[in-house]
Amino acid sequence: MFEKILIANRGEIACRVIRTCRKLGIRTVAVYSEADADAQHVRQADEAYPIGGPRPAESYLRGDAILEVARLSGAQAIHPGYGFLSENADFADAVEAAGIAFIGPKAASMRKMGSKAGAKELMQAAGVPVVPGYTGADQDPALLQREADRIGYPLMIKAAHGGGGKGMRIVREAGEFAANLESCQREARNAFGRDRVLLERYVERPRHIEIQIFGDNNGQVIHLNERECSAQRRYQKVLEESPSPFLSPEQRAQMGAAAVQAGHAIDYVNAGTVEFIVGQDGAFYFMEINTRLQVEHPVTELVTGLDLVEWQLRVAAGEPLPLAQDAIVQRGHAIEVRLYAEDPEAGFLPGSGKLERLRLPAADAHVRLDSGVIEGDTVTIFYDPMIAKLIVFDSDRPRALARLRAALADSEIAGPKSNIEFLERLARHPAVVEGSIDTGYLDRHLDEFMPAATADEAADADLLAGAAVAALLAQERNTRIDAAASNDPTSPWAIADGWRLGHGGRRSLAFARRDQRLELSAHGSAGDYRIDGLGEAAVDVRGARLDGDELSLRIDGRMRRLRTLGDGARVVVHDGERRLRLEAVPVYRHESAAAGGSGNSVNAPMPGRVVVVKAAPGDSVEAGQEVMVIEAMKMELSLKAPRAGVIAEIRAAAGDFVEADAVLATLESA
Repeated sequence: MFEKILIANRGEIACRVIRTCRKLGIRTVAVYSEADADAQHVRQADEAYPIGGPRPAESYLRGDAILEVARLSGAQAIHPGYGFLSENADFADAVEAAGIAFIGPKAASMRKMGSKAGAKELMQAAGVPVVPGYTGADQDPALLQREADRIGYPLMIKAAHGGGGKGMRIVREAGEFAANLESCQREARNAFGRDRVLLERYVERPRHIEIQIFGDNNGQVIHLNERECSAQRRYQKVLEESPSPFLSPEQRAQMGAAAVQAGHAIDYVNAGTVEFIVGQDGAFYFMEINTRLQVEHPVTELVTGLDLVEWQLRVAAGEPLPLAQDAIVQRGHAIEVRLYAEDPEAGFLPGSGKLERLRLPAADAHVRLDSGVIEGDTVTIFYDPMIAKLIVFDSDRPRALARLRAALADSEIAGPKSNIEFLERLARHPAVVEGSIDTGYLDRHLDEFMPAATADEAADADLLAGAAVAALLAQERNTRIDAAASNDPTSPWAIADGWRLGHGGRRSLAFARRDQRLELSAHGSAGDYRIDGLGEAAVDVRGARLDGDELSLRIDGRMRRLRTLGDGARVVVHDGERRLRLEAVPVYRHESAAAGGSGNSVNAPMPGRVVVVKAAPGDSVEAGQEVMVIEAMKMELSLKAPRAGVIAEIRAAAGDFVEADAVLATLESA
């Protein structure tokens, strides 16, 4: 076994590898960019070395710098994690050429999977099911009709040189083929200058099911069963689970055998994932092999009881697979979701900034957390905004879903916005609960997972009342603490009942909820209140008690129990199914004529780097016209003029890094 390895990655996967290495007594070497100097993977490793600037191309994608650190530190092997250089065959070759073990598959295996078309042909030759189709050069309409009939319907005609959704037609029966072919070819000629088409079986409402495989240097390849990843948004996985609620035992065995067959076809070594698309009829087809450890590997670890990183290390050190196929057992059910710094209500815009509060459930036999950050750390603009992976386990799927809901209810992130509420709605949606979700469902029905679709005025009123009471009780507690520490603890002005001359105990509260301001007034103390501002009539609260983070209270005679997750700057209450998050704001505010903004500036929605400036001072622009493009969180954001007018000033140039809310351009006064 290795004595020291280098981890060529960052964040939660680097921390994950470090945990297994500690268990095995292996020393670890971390590498880090300028942006990650204080990151958790740097602090947890035995040694850590800087390798360049904050952008991946300046650091984590620099194979030469990583190899130099490996030489300096005496690392015997390199674990690439996932992303960055993990599937770079040239890097794997360079590692081996330097006399260092690469903890992953052979470069030759990676190259065979580098071309999707080539991989499909290779798998077809090996007897692995692939989506039926025709990719030939002969474009005679009669031949194409015969091939379509052979492939079967529904069928997709695709422009061979297309993209952007152009030159695509779905054909559902043979009689519709000729007209759709002519239309598709005409559109392809107009859009791309060439009218060659491909034919492919169209899989409706597909499932995405993948099989974890492992191979060793002795030619053994086995599978560790499946993970279902059908809950996706724009082809990005949102929820992963094992076992699949869709597969029968027979289908599971068939897919496992096909995955092993695929591994043998490319002489696979170490951890890999064979991904399949599965039709509603249960027919499955090869998509690709991910030649690395997957983000969702903890799901497989929980249902098999195995440490896949340990397996990776042992295989890379030349050991045979620890278990044979018939020794692999599967127990219970595991589900993983990813907590991101992003705003689902703003199109899942990635976020960044300091994690002012990071509350996650306690890890135990049923809850696992894989994270690369702690409270106080910063989510930077340079990398994926994942905060943590939350993985739950129980004896069956209904219990695992219940664990997931409870774990999410116990989570709170303050600083950048997060997707926690979106995940809570996902975990309760019938398509997930019933196990019927397909890969396109979220994109087709995203509105069902947004707040407006799940609004309940009665529940909102109770949560609002609970939030107000939690704030009042916190005020009273703080007043008592301050009084006890003062020079005059018995002063009547220190009594925490809210009474003052002129208003008989009336207290005002103000909160911000999204873009709305909520103003309340309350009379009473010590858990008994009358609250105005929650609706047309005052709300009567009696017997409110706060025990730790558990709030119990009677609202108009009905007893409710709520969980409080907030701090001094915000109030968060949760009723077990829904959460309400309010920001505390000053009760009194100065109203100016300019309130609400004048629409005279273009601001950065988040920290980022300016990619291009498309306007100059003196230019006339229309409302919605693109003025600037910034890059943040591996995506480009278009910044547009808020109104028609003339550009007065441009305050940033291409290449500049800008902070959130920075004014990048101004328009002349209207």
